[in-house]
Amino acid sequence: MDSFSSYFNKKHDSSTLAFFRIGFGFLMTFSIIRFWLKGWIETIYIEPSFHFSYYFFDWVKPLGEFTYILFLICGVSAFFVAIGYKYKYSIIIFFLSFTYIELMDKTTYLNHYYFISILSFIMIFLPANSSYSFDSFQNKVSFKNVYKWNVDCIKLLLLIVYLYSGLAKINSDWLLEAQPLKIWLTSNYDLPLIGDLLQKTWVHYFMSWGGMIYDLSIAFLLLYPKTRIFAFILVIFFHLFTAILFPIGMFPYIMIMGSIIFFDSKTHKNILNIISNKIGLSKFNNNEHKNEKEIKTLKHLNFRIGILSAFFLIQVIFPFRYFLYPGELFWNEQGYRFSWRVMLIEKKGYTNFKVVDKNNNTSFYVKNEDFLTEFQIRQMSFQPDFILEFAHHIGDFYKENGIEKVEIYADSYVTLNGRMSKRFINPKTDLYNEKRGFKHKKWIIPINENIKGF
Repeated sequence: MDSFSSYFNKKHDSSTLAFFRIGFGFLMTFSIIRFWLKGWIETIYIEPSFHFSYYFFDWVKPLGEFTYILFLICGVSAFFVAIGYKYKYSIIIFFLSFTYIELMDKTTYLNHYYFISILSFIMIFLPANSSYSFDSFQNKVSFKNVYKWNVDCIKLLLLIVYLYSGLAKINSDWLLEAQPLKIWLTSNYDLPLIGDLLQKTWVHYFMSWGGMIYDLSIAFLLLYPKTRIFAFILVIFFHLFTAILFPIGMFPYIMIMGSIIFFDSKTHKNILNIISNKIGLSKFNNNEHKNEKEIKTLKHLNFRIGILSAFFLIQVIFPFRYFLYPGELFWNEQGYRFSWRVMLIEKKGYTNFKVVDKNNNTSFYVKNEDFLTEFQIRQMSFQPDFILEFAHHIGDFYKENGIEKVEIYADSYVTLNGRMSKRFINPKTDLYNEKRGFKHKKWIIPINENIKGF
């Protein structure tokens, strides 16, 4: 108990949190601007007439043309987080607006979007504006130190992301078949200098095993001072190389920036001092003060520790929920999302829907493009929860348009990691009669293969 109490009373230079806040805020600001300029707000959120939703979050929908205002609020709040202006309000608004954006349509799910949401949630409880911020400048108070566990929370989250990503790669497809890297790498034949090299089988296996070892070890190498420089060089090389090979947006740069938090606080302080002196903001440099704000922080210590402890407990347990479901995880994807399973599967599907009118025993097939965009069709075609939700949408549509007793059946075939295409959904199951939820989806036809691993 003494050691436990001693740890939670240890101090750390506040420049580390300030450095992370600035890097995170500006990256998020750039990310929102990039998303806007590429026209994705229009094509992903406004143009589609139907949006796939997360269970329990069906009420979260795009706001029409006001969706642009939502993105504006998100971008401005990210900028305010970066400069440390009204930080507590800014980080809460960023968390809520960014998370709302990600919940508007399930087709946009990416692990790094989830990472940003939960990271911004953590930052609500961290005093990242203690120094090098507009708040500290305006209040004429900045704090030299924060509690060490504030910094360790971010390190712990990064460790979980890397470690769980590495554990997920310990599977027979990834290590013994080099799948799906074999498919993805050979498609990059036109890259200058390395295009021919990416066609070699040994390269596929080298990158598969290398990726697994990297994910399992990199956080620990960053934690150990003697290997930190080498590890950071690996971080830069690994993430820039993946950015060249795969269209994964801002994720590589977020992870590079995040990894800097493992360095000594002197590094962060020196960088911040150089920048603040260069642009004439030397007044932002931190000086130690004690006032009511610090006392108030101490009073709320147990509350913050309790919230964050519960958060990390969930993060440790939640990725293993797939054990609750029978069958192959990569095939049925029950418990796949929100578990740091990064780039493990290459699935493509073909799914058509038959509408049956039970009153007169007639049927017809639906044109998916009448309801969905091309991107939505691709995502729907191989993910069972998408297929079920779309079947319900079709059923509701035709029920509202005169078919009183409607049934919906799916003709679905899916290929996984280079395997032959196999029937995916039981064609005799009326999907309109199946309820959405977290129960095992018995209407998924098993693949009858066991991809061994975590």
